[in-house]
Amino acid sequence: MDLRPKVEHKLTCSSFNNYHHTRTQEPAKDWLDFTIEYNIYYYPINHSNRGAEVDGIPDPDRQHLGNVTLVRGVAANVAMPGSTSQSSALVALTRVRILAVLLLVVAWTIASLLPRYTPTIKEHIRTRLSEARQRIPKVKIDWHPQWPEGNPRGRFNASKVALMIEPRPLPHLVPQILHMISVVPPDWRFTFVGTNQSVASVGRSYATKHQQAVGKLDLLVLPAPWEIDSKEKVHRLLTDMRFYDEFFPGVEWLLKYEYDSILCANSATSLNEWLDWDWAGAPRVTVDDRFSGNGGLSIRRVSTIKRVLKFQERYNDTNPEDEWFGIRLWVLPGAKVASGQEGQLAVEDQYIAKAMGFHVRDGGHGIADSVWRDPDQRKAIFDYCPELSLIMDMKLERERCPGDNLDGTIEEGHE
Repeated sequence: MDLRPKVEHKLTCSSFNNYHHTRTQEPAKDWLDFTIEYNIYYYPINHSNRGAEVDGIPDPDRQHLGNVTLVRGVAANVAMPGSTSQSSALVALTRVRILAVLLLVVAWTIASLLPRYTPTIKEHIRTRLSEARQRIPKVKIDWHPQWPEGNPRGRFNASKVALMIEPRPLPHLVPQILHMISVVPPDWRFTFVGTNQSVASVGRSYATKHQQAVGKLDLLVLPAPWEIDSKEKVHRLLTDMRFYDEFFPGVEWLLKYEYDSILCANSATSLNEWLDWDWAGAPRVTVDDRFSGNGGLSIRRVSTIKRVLKFQERYNDTNPEDEWFGIRLWVLPGAKVASGQEGQLAVEDQYIAKAMGFHVRDGGHGIADSVWRDPDQRKAIFDYCPELSLIMDMKLERERCPGDNLDGTIEEGHE
């Protein structure tokens, strides 16, 4: 039997253009919300009563082949009579899927245009990178710096030297020297004059080796006939013009400190603020002492010392070198010398609040009551200058004797 396509309701579908189909459509809820159902039939070629199903009258000659249901424009349900399997998958076209399709289109468009614009893009990136490099600050790191004239000492001021003379290998010398290096202004250099034993003790520390390598610290054993194994020999050394000419040529300022003296890191005063003084130290006897320049922690102008040594010579086994200089500097024309509380660089026998440093005679075995006896004043000193614990022979609080009233005496009944 020949069959011809039958189309009703003027609705054609390219997928089923050889068949007659009818359509039912639900009212649209929005632009994506609609449902269409197609019924597909075969008619005999000579059938004249076609389309009766449109009027609701069944046609006995047509053969119902199946139906297709579209939900939101997608074939969601296809049913064909006589088929062994039926698909009932419901696929919803969502905004996410539409966005994915659009992104794919954009990606394909960019991919198609990329080869054409690749040279332009590369040139633009190269230009921007070049501009960015020009804005980056230039930093040069020289792992092997060339010191002035090949000498690392050239970084420091050759006219400023901090000097310690100590023949004994005391255990606190290394931390004391390193502390002083950290407190003294960075343009100063340091020299340690000692014996073979004391120099070896100081020099074995890695920290002091580093300070030597960078030109900050010199360790020096004096050749014969120089000797430093007693206080008297040190006094002779410091009152000899040859010592300054031979070992400190070009030095103008000396900061002399001993094993029992220290500068306080909390001090608000810089050592460089004392450079206009010819000699400044600590008063030993009274606050109105004519010369308050005890040499245990003192700053000295070498040119002024040489002025004295040009016309004066110290006799052996007489006054200590600082007292000997003080007597002569006091009357030297134009010399600015510490007197009373003027030029009091450090505390020794007379207390001054927030001094630049302390000279604790003999490491605490010869301290002055006016400075250390009062417990409140003593606490204030250690709170301000805790570095004193490096140089003082101290005990813990729990080691106090029973009945100790904190001022150096023992109450009755506990002796």
